[in-house]
Amino acid sequence: MKRNFVFAFLILLIAVASCSFTNKSFETDDKDKLLLDLITYVLERGHYEPKDIDDDFSVSVFEDFIDMMDPTKRYFLEEDLQEFEQYKFQLDDQIRNTEITFFNLVYDRLMVRMEDAREIYKEVLETPFDFSKQEFIDVDYDNKGYARDRDELKDRWRKQLKYQAIGTYDSKLSLSEEEGENPMSAEDAEVAARENTQSTLDEYFTYIDDLERKDWFVQYLNTIVDEFDPHTYYFPPEDKERFDMSMSGRFEGIGARLQKQPEGAKIVDIISGGPVWRDQRLEVGDEILKVGQAGEQPVDIVGMRLDDAIKLIKGPKGTTVDLTVRKVDGTVEVVSLTRDVVELEESFAKSSVIIKEEEKFGLIHLPKFYVDFTDYNKRNAATDIAKEIERLKEEDVQGLVLDLRDNGGGSLKTVVDIAGLFIEDGPIVQVQSSGRDKEIYEDKDERIQWDGPLVILVNELSASASEILAAAMQDYRRAVVIGSKQTFGKGTVQNLIPLDNIVRSNEYGDLGAIKLTTQKFYRINGGSTQLEGVKSDVVV
Repeated sequence: MKRNFVFAFLILLIAVASCSFTNKSFETDDKDKLLLDLITYVLERGHYEPKDIDDDFSVSVFEDFIDMMDPTKRYFLEEDLQEFEQYKFQLDDQIRNTEITFFNLVYDRLMVRMEDAREIYKEVLETPFDFSKQEFIDVDYDNKGYARDRDELKDRWRKQLKYQAIGTYDSKLSLSEEEGENPMSAEDAEVAARENTQSTLDEYFTYIDDLERKDWFVQYLNTIVDEFDPHTYYFPPEDKERFDMSMSGRFEGIGARLQKQPEGAKIVDIISGGPVWRDQRLEVGDEILKVGQAGEQPVDIVGMRLDDAIKLIKGPKGTTVDLTVRKVDGTVEVVSLTRDVVELEESFAKSSVIIKEEEKFGLIHLPKFYVDFTDYNKRNAATDIAKEIERLKEEDVQGLVLDLRDNGGGSLKTVVDIAGLFIEDGPIVQVQSSGRDKEIYEDKDERIQWDGPLVILVNELSASASEILAAAMQDYRRAVVIGSKQTFGKGTVQNLIPLDNIVRSNEYGDLGAIKLTTQKFYRINGGSTQLEGVKSDVVV
């Protein structure tokens, strides 16, 4: 049904949107306006409970976006806010007219203020802190105004940095005493505290330097999207790729996790079973300096954004990538690797046997309800759980524990299939689309994979599909739910809508996707898990 809904919804969008968007003449710098137009269109026509884009909506977007850009009020000045205020009641009109004047103003000003802040924190950290002087810092940022001028802003930075440094200062003094070393003098500890604080800020601003204008615009789009509901979200192309990888637990590449360093991309983890792991020439700590494609001239990635470097390194299965690497011992060599499908085993279900005296119990940990959206028949949570149950049955376990703690959900189809492993047949969840009667998702397979004692572990981060499964097993009196007082409390269904499917022609490349709330789900007893979640039978 979910697939049918997406198909029907896309037909509706294409039928209308192909007229709406292909007749417009966009310049190359108008991709942002196109995205705003598309996302607004999808929200108004596809969301379960679309919001009125009016003055109240405008005020909410205005306040939330400013707060997101400067949550601690250490960048913008009072005069900036006075200038921004002219748009407070105009954003609804700007959204409808695909105007981004407000965003451009705020973004440009933030870039200026961040350069000012870079100078300010360095000035502040040039002067020793007087930790003997008692001062107060107001961290209630919501009720705090903006600084009137640079001097007031600098004093805010000074107090904030002093507050950050005092913890390091205290630990430096205490640690040297505890370890029996010559106690560090107060002067030396103060210097070390400032150096540590400056190093942290330097790293933060290096991260900020890597952000491009498009990254900030995504934040603006998601401020708008978030006004509809907290589970609707716009994924730019890179995030969409990461989401797909997270849900399927697989990607094509070399099988190494990287971290940006001034000298290149440092290998911080090697994924078992991947090309790097099999090849054994690379190790954690090696730094990738250049990336070449199958014998082509290599590209220097020193100073490059990590996401851009990863794009060069990843690639289709069977292709070759040449990595110029500085080894841990300082030598430099070129390592050629053939890319392959890499599976993230930590994403998948795993089981173990617990033996207590002469009794055996099976424990299955399910981190998410994963699925490959391109092909359900590939590895997914339901088929893996079935395999783990069979393995545990061979071990003659007397009871089964399904661990859904920290499981934020995933595929609706997999949760229905998993629930069917524990009951003969019957409804699992009720799903309601806007303006329609509830539709029942049920298990029609009379086979029962496990009919023995069943416990489901949950906590406050067990959400969505986890709540559907726990609720169904509770309503059937099929399992005992043990854990926190209640689960997260999410009772909605999202569909992923690729924006490329809406436009007939597109000169801007991948437009990403919007994860859109399209339905609400209800327990088989008619109750909702929204806010209340699933209450545990046994609270621990």
